[in-house]
Amino acid sequence: MNNINLKIHSSAKIYGSSTIGDNSVVLENVILGYPEHKILSRIVEGDAPIEDSDFQGCEIGPNSFIRPNTTIFNNVRTGSNFKTGHNCMIRENTTIGNNVLIGTNVIIDGDVTIGNNVSIQGNVYIPTHVTIEDNVFIGPCAVLANDKYPIRKEYKPEGPLIRKGASIGANATILPGVEIGEGAFIAGGALVTREVPPWKLAIGCPAKIEELPEELRSLNRI
Repeated sequence: MNNINLKIHSSAKIYGSSTIGDNSVVLENVILGYPEHKILSRIVEGDAPIEDSDFQGCEIGPNSFIRPNTTIFNNVRTGSNFKTGHNCMIRENTTIGNNVLIGTNVIIDGDVTIGNNVSIQGNVYIPTHVTIEDNVFIGPCAVLANDKYPIRKEYKPEGPLIRKGASIGANATILPGVEIGEGAFIAGGALVTREVPPWKLAIGCPAKIEELPEELRSLNRI
């Protein structure tokens, strides 16, 4: 790859036309550029092994640090200073900005857009069709949903929209199509079923909207 100060563990697997930015570290058993289902099906039907197959891989920005057992699919693009915890999975058609942390055991199921300066803590689940803007914090074990009627009726997946500077507490659940306003604060364990206006507090199950204390009216320091 002719990259500067690039460190890739011998156990890592890199598929397709994947690229890794300068000064990056890729640790044990990481998989980069893994083919999405339609590409994998085509490969399996042929004779060539995955390692020799030509398809669009992923693009990892410079100064990244990818911890063991992370899997990043094809057509994922990250900015600079990207970091992962252990065992996270980022599926195809995901775009990630600069200075983003994807924590241990996080699942991002693809077709997701994440802005700059975002921190996603361990065991978070993010489904398809989600947008997360800049300076967002998502606490451990939070769950976002994108299907109002799971396997019961036809529904076009629509994930939540998380606006700039919002904070989502641990174990919170955000239902499909819900918009979390700029600077809003979602309390731990909240079940958010409707829009949260900018700079408001959502607390409870189901969540009620309350005034955000004055001392919390500032953007996240990420």
